[in-house]
Amino acid sequence: MQVFRGIPERTEHGCVLTIGNFDGVHRGHQALLAKLTAKARATGLPASVLTFEPHPREYFAHENRPRRLTSLREKIQLLAAQGVDRLYIGRFNARFASLTAEQFIEDILIRGLGVRDLMIGDDFRFGKGRKGDFAMLQHAGQTAGFTVEAMHTLVHDGERVSSSAIREALSDGDMPHAARLLGRPYSISGRVMHGDKIGRTIGFPTANIQLKHRSPPLMGIYTVSVDGLADKPWPGVASIGVRPTINDAGRATLEVNLFDWSADCYDAHLRINFLRKQRDEERYDSLEALTAQIARDAEEARAYFVQNPL
Repeated sequence: MQVFRGIPERTEHGCVLTIGNFDGVHRGHQALLAKLTAKARATGLPASVLTFEPHPREYFAHENRPRRLTSLREKIQLLAAQGVDRLYIGRFNARFASLTAEQFIEDILIRGLGVRDLMIGDDFRFGKGRKGDFAMLQHAGQTAGFTVEAMHTLVHDGERVSSSAIREALSDGDMPHAARLLGRPYSISGRVMHGDKIGRTIGFPTANIQLKHRSPPLMGIYTVSVDGLADKPWPGVASIGVRPTINDAGRATLEVNLFDWSADCYDAHLRINFLRKQRDEERYDSLEALTAQIARDAEEARAYFVQNPL
């Protein structure tokens, strides 16, 4: 997949295009992308996605912005796995926010990306004041020579699939529910970094995963599997949170105790799959009390894998 930072001023090539945030690349996104790639293969045009960084809701909401399900790197990997040919990452800033709906159509869709076929969610709005809608796109398409198709929200097992529903499931600790909406277990990817190495002093060495999420959408202790260490997923138990017993820095960290793993894995890029929530994060009166609880957490996770082998 080709990744473009920014949108060309003018292109001579056409494309089949969809637009959206695609946070999580969940089942609803996957259904839209399947239609996109099928249309692209049928017409011989590249299947293209336009997304924004930061997301418009982050730009306007600031402190009340939704917690991201995926980092930009994770989103790129997930979109590539869906067969997307080109990803355009538009920088959403004051200049972009000031574009009228008409300017968005003319400057971005027609001149910049050369859209021939456009597929969008049925609730897609665009342009300054969110004045652009499906009807406006249809009218513009009739004039400029591109088709527009709306994709209705996917309903899976009687539930509307959305990033918000996934965030709610993660907040509730309902990992099976989140996995049903995503079509896979919720995961966080990152590079193994050097930490303070407290874990090894208490008998539970951990891999410290670099978090791109400033505010991850889940907190607590989880049974996890880890991809990227071996030719199969590796079992473990993970803590994601602010480590209240260790420090009061307030910044979230992700630490994984890999069961029966002794090799050095610094700088490895791992994907942590969250399979089951065990408990919320807690503060303990002493390092000894924390150590005893970590031992119980590890025992509980090991018992899970006895019943659910990888």
